Amino acid sequence: MADKPTMTTSAGAPVSDNQNTVTAGERGPVLLQDYQLIEKLAHQNRERIPERVVHAKGWGAHGVLKITGDISKYTIAKALQPGAETPMLARFSTVAGEQGAADAERDVRGFALKFYTEEGNWDLVGNNTPVFFVRDPLKFPDFIHTQKRHPRTNMRSPTAMWDFWSLSPESLHQVTILMSDRGLPTAPMFMNGYGSHTYSFWNDKGERFWVKFHFKTMQGHKHHTNAEAEQVVGKTRESYQEALYGAIENGEFPKWKVQVQIMPEADAEKTSYNPFDLTKVWPHAEYPPIDIGVMELNRNPDNYFTEIENAAFSPSNIVPGISYSPDKMLQARIFSYADAHRYRLGTHYETIPVNQPKCPVHHYHRDGEMNTFGGIKTGNPDAYYEPNSFGGPVENPAAKEPPLKISGDADRYNHRIGNDDYSQPRALFNLFDEGQKNRLFSNIAAAMDGVPGEIIERQLAHFDKVHPDYGNGVRKALKEAHGYEPNAVPVTGNTPQRAAE
Repeated sequence: MADKPTMTTSAGAPVSDNQNTVTAGERGPVLLQDYQLIEKLAHQNRERIPERVVHAKGWGAHGVLKITGDISKYTIAKALQPGAETPMLARFSTVAGEQGAADAERDVRGFALKFYTEEGNWDLVGNNTPVFFVRDPLKFPDFIHTQKRHPRTNMRSPTAMWDFWSLSPESLHQVTILMSDRGLPTAPMFMNGYGSHTYSFWNDKGERFWVKFHFKTMQGHKHHTNAEAEQVVGKTRESYQEALYGAIENGEFPKWKVQVQIMPEADAEKTSYNPFDLTKVWPHAEYPPIDIGVMELNRNPDNYFTEIENAAFSPSNIVPGISYSPDKMLQARIFSYADAHRYRLGTHYETIPVNQPKCPVHHYHRDGEMNTFGGIKTGNPDAYYEPNSFGGPVENPAAKEPPLKISGDADRYNHRIGNDDYSQPRALFNLFDEGQKNRLFSNIAAAMDGVPGEIIERQLAHFDKVHPDYGNGVRKALKEAHGYEPNAVPVTGNTPQRAAE
C-alpha cells in the first residue's frame, strides 16, 4: 500500500473502506451518515451532461497546423504566417445520430477544428462537404428535425427527410454529395474537410478578402457502399473511433493538405452566383485553391470526456486577420454555437481546460456556472468593471478590422427568387463516371424506402432539372429495388412511421 496514493473524497479526506457501506449492524439498514456513499452515488447521477443537439456522436484528437506557404499579403493572422506551428484539436462527427449511434452511417460528417493561437482560440467549424442543405438559418431547425426522430414513432423518418428536401431545391447539391460515394467515408482520415462557409481575411493595409478553407486528405479517399457499411455496423458501432484512435496510437498520424480560395472583396458583386450562399461552391477555375500548409493529428486524448466531449467549438472564436462574411448561415452560427455550449457545459465553458486559450485572457464576465478562474488577475479587486481607474484590462484599437463594404436595405429577402439551384449539382453529376452514377441512384432509391409517391415525384422533378439522366436513373433504381411506378403509393409497406402520417 505504501507505493500507492491514498484514495480520498472529493474534498480530500482519506477513504478507509471503499468496499462496504455503513449499516446499523451487519444486517441492518444503510445509515444516511455514510457521506462517502452519498457522494459516490450523487456523482454517478451527474456523470452525464446533455449531448449535442446536432453532431452528438464524435471522434477527436490533438495535433498541429504547420504553415509552409505565404499568404501574408492577405491576412495578419499570426497562425497563418509562413513557418507558424499552432497546436490544435480536431473533432469529427455525424450530424443526425445520437451518442450511441453507429459510426458507419450515411451522413454528413462534422469537421471541427480548434487552433490554440498566441492571439486567442480560432475555431473553424465545418463539414466534410463544401456546401450544406439550406442557405437560410431560419430553416436550419426545421431541417434538423427531419434528421432526428419522428415525435410519435421515435424512429427516423425517410418521409420527413425527402419531403423537406423536395420542397427545398437548394438542398440538391448537398443531397447529391451525401448520396454519392463520398457520403459514407470509411474513417475520419479518409475524407476531406471544409470550412464550408465564406469567411474573410484582412491584411495590414486594411484590405479585405473573402476566403474558403479546404482540408484535403493525404491518406486518399476511402468509402463504404451501403452493403459494406451494414457489415461493419453488424460487427462494431465504433468503427471510426477504432480507426482514428488506432492509427494515432500506431504512429500513423493522419494529415490533411490545407488550402484556401481567395476572392478580392469587390469580386463579390461580380460573380454570377452569391459567394456567401452556403449551397454554392466557388469554381476552382475562377479561384484556384492555394496550398498553405499541412494539418497533422498526432496525439490521442488522455480522457475522452474531458478533452472531446467537453470540447466546445464556435465560429464566434476568431483572431485578428480572420473574420466573417454576409453568409447568413454563418451569421446565425456565431450565436447558436456558443449559446449551445453555455447551455450544455455552463456559462464559463471556456475555462474548461480543453477550451482554454493558451494566451493570457482578460475580461469582466462575472459569476455564473463554471466560474473557476476567480476573476481578473489585475492585482486590484476594485477593477471589476470597465472603464475603471484601477488598472483593469482595456480595449486595443489595433485589433479593429476594416469595415464591410457590402451592405443593403434590411428586409426578409426571398432566397429562391433568381437563384440557380441546379447548375452546380449538374456540374457535380457530370463529374461522376457510370459506376459512381449507378451507386448514387441506388443509394437514393434505398433512402426513399417508405416515402409517399407524391414526395418521390416532387424530388424526381428536381433531379430531372439537374440532368435527365439523373431523374431517369433514380426512377430505374426505384423500380428495380421497390417495384415503384409513377404516382404509386409508398414504395414499401414496412415503414412503421407511415401509420402515424
